[in-house]
Amino acid sequence: MSNCVFCDILAGRAPSSVVFADEQCHAFMDIQPVNPGHVLVIPNDHAASLAELDVETGAHLFRVAQRLAGALRESGLQCEGIDLFLADGQAAGQEVFHVHLHVIPRFKGDGFGFRFGPAYGVRPSRAELDRIADRVRGAL
Repeated sequence: MSNCVFCDILAGRAPSSVVFADEQCHAFMDIQPVNPGHVLVIPNDHAASLAELDVETGAHLFRVAQRLAGALRESGLQCEGIDLFLADGQAAGQEVFHVHLHVIPRFKGDGFGFRFGPAYGVRPSRAELDRIADRVRGAL
């Protein structure tokens, strides 16, 4: 896809520090890491959003991320945890519109974290939760 930095990386038109590659995906170091060892896992075929990503490839991205999480723990980086993060859509914070799963090593006191809005912690009623569950279930 034109104007996609991740497609450029896959095509060899842009540099990357590859950690893993197979017929479905590539994993490489994030150039703006949250912490040392921050890796991105991307599908080899361009998909701008999860809606465009086939289910098997999506599952494969998470299997690779799980392996990478173990490798990060064993790498000597001395991380104390791992975050997996995928932003789908501009409102979710997606900046590169080629699906990518972040594998982020975490360290105590690293300052990274989600910043929840004012609605966080306000418990909706069971009726409201059931109403939303019905809508989502109906869309499956």
